[in-house]
Amino acid sequence: MTMSSRLLAALFSAAISTTHLVTIAPAHGEAPAKPITTTVTATQVKHGTVNVDGMNIAYREAGDPKSPKVVLLPGFPASSHQYRNLLPLLSDRFHVIAPDYQGFGYSDIPDPAKYAYTFDAISVTMEKFLAAKGFEHYGLYAQDYGGPVGFRIVGRNPKALDWLIVQNTNAYEEGFTKVWDGLRGALWKNRSPETEKPLEDFLTHDAIKGIYLHGAAHPELISPDNWESDYGLMLRPGAVRLNLDLFYDYRKNVALYPVWQKFLRDNQPKTLIFWGQDDVFFTAAGGEAYLRDLPKAEMHRLNAGHFAVEDNAEYIAANMKRFYDKNVKQKK
Repeated sequence: MTMSSRLLAALFSAAISTTHLVTIAPAHGEAPAKPITTTVTATQVKHGTVNVDGMNIAYREAGDPKSPKVVLLPGFPASSHQYRNLLPLLSDRFHVIAPDYQGFGYSDIPDPAKYAYTFDAISVTMEKFLAAKGFEHYGLYAQDYGGPVGFRIVGRNPKALDWLIVQNTNAYEEGFTKVWDGLRGALWKNRSPETEKPLEDFLTHDAIKGIYLHGAAHPELISPDNWESDYGLMLRPGAVRLNLDLFYDYRKNVALYPVWQKFLRDNQPKTLIFWGQDDVFFTAAGGEAYLRDLPKAEMHRLNAGHFAVEDNAEYIAANMKRFYDKNVKQKK
């Protein structure tokens, strides 16, 4: 037996001995004690999947189903994981759900050679997912990709929207930073391997890490689990391709900006805006632009980046509850 083998054997033996020492046997004549089963509370975060059109859509959910409902739609390159801290903070007041889009998080990832990844397709899947989960009307928290997905859903069914929470999701021309030049100036005009290649840099480990940390006032609060998880999922077969497909499809979102702006003007949803002022993707002016169409919206300018909820979760949750009670409750 080698030295390493003897060491492992000794450790294993010690573990068994320790286990025996802490085992509590019932007194003579008593029945063995039953295992303790704790109760799952309404405010705990649950994880599950729903099959939609043959795809397993993963989600995180918390709160009493009888409470007002809130949908949290994630952004690139994340998934419902980005709301892991916000969900429990909201769960004492709302019934909250955060899905993973197809191809993201723990949802199925159909082969992009056979499945067309578009924002239209994602919005249809998410609409069916919400119906399957009983979310007929709700507050919509839209961040980044959550805007193009969410605006499509409520545009088809305006009555579903009780109130709107906007967090760094663009709907205005002035909202684009210089980072978008490679898409707008090259990929969207002529998609080819040459115009795609530079954009693959956004899908690397260091780039994803940078998206989370750029502009954050409290980077020490941002868990490395974010970029390690996102990058790990980016290594799955087809993940890079589907993300490039969505980069290209994003051009259709820009064409719909006037439609979404008109929707906001015509419907005037009760709106709460949280805008990270130093977002690598979207300018502060893009947040201010919402006030043109929603002059009564409440604006919170945060010293934060793209994923403001990472280091501002408590602030965002507290103000969502206050805003709902003041402006939405019994006023729907």
